[in-house]
Amino acid sequence: MTVTVFIRYRIDPFKRAAFEEYARNWLTIIPACGGELVGYWMPHEGTNDVAYGLISFDSLASYEAYRARLRSDPAGSGNFETAEREQFILAEERTFLRKVEPAA
Repeated sequence: MTVTVFIRYRIDPFKRAAFEEYARNWLTIIPACGGELVGYWMPHEGTNDVAYGLISFDSLASYEAYRARLRSDPAGSGNFETAEREQFILAEERTFLRKVEPAA
């Protein structure tokens, strides 16, 4: 069963450019570490402090293995360190979703 991680970020609206660079970095890091990146979305109109990321995996076990690879990857750990140092992410929520399939 495919699992998609839906990440909701609350970002500092005055640091949107920094968050966008952070998200752009994930576009290559995530696939290299085994995630199927659906994409990242930035605020455009309306609410200016919410962004989203979606990443799919074959299973929760695949997600856990990916997380371990991500933390040990130099580019991945560097991106996390930048976010902590620059503090452009105010809050982060993760929801694990499965796609509704047609009845068999």
